[in-house]
Amino acid sequence: MKSKLNILVDKASSGDSDALELVVLEIQDLVYNLSLKMLLFPEDAKDATQEILVKVITHLSTFNHQSDFKTWVYRVATNYLMSFKGKTSKEFAMPFVDYADLIDSGQSDVIRYTTNEGELSLLEEEVKVSCSQGLLLCLKPEDRLVYILSEVLQFNGKEGAEILEITPENFRKKLSRSRKKIRNFLNGKCGLANPTNACRCSKKVDFLIDQQIIDPKRLRFAEFTQRSIDLVKQIDDLERSVAIYRSVPNITSPKEIMKTIRKTLLIK
Repeated sequence: MKSKLNILVDKASSGDSDALELVVLEIQDLVYNLSLKMLLFPEDAKDATQEILVKVITHLSTFNHQSDFKTWVYRVATNYLMSFKGKTSKEFAMPFVDYADLIDSGQSDVIRYTTNEGELSLLEEEVKVSCSQGLLLCLKPEDRLVYILSEVLQFNGKEGAEILEITPENFRKKLSRSRKKIRNFLNGKCGLANPTNACRCSKKVDFLIDQQIIDPKRLRFAEFTQRSIDLVKQIDDLERSVAIYRSVPNITSPKEIMKTIRKTLLIK
């Protein structure tokens, strides 16, 4: 028996605009959160999401039902994200050694910006998500996608390989390399992953504000998620390096994405 989503896909493929809009509403958060994890910056993720959704819609007739529809959507998305160069994420991507220097710079036990506990809590969360997601940009695009699909989104090797259209063996090799790089970096630098490390999210608040990497008046993450820093310690069955990523909940995609899709494809 076909799922409700697959029935909507069939109707949308036959020209039903109402069904098409429901399909887009069903998958837009999925695409946006993958794009956000891949590109770090919401403005880049929004642009990528809009382009990916257009590709999904305009190629809907090529979906052959041989795989789950959402798996097919992930394939379309990853193919696009593999070569997408976000305006901001491209500039921020750097080698691991340079990112280590960024982590070591400007740590301070005193926060100058504010003493308000609520504001400090948001800023600390903003640092945590920005820093951990920014670390992923040190990986090559395909290696980054492998890590996100497996460690963050929890696809198994067969599913991940199907999405990226590579062999399961190749997927496992790439995952092993990416996992090692991320784990070693976090265990060597991050106080959340390894309490013996000096760095704490609170110590980086002023520096990242001064460097204009985070904007306290326009937070990218903290206002849209629960405080994931506290969740890391509660995920006992995972190593800390993985828990840091899985603790971040999905973020609702911006409303303007659907408005743009309606305008682009003339969905009423």
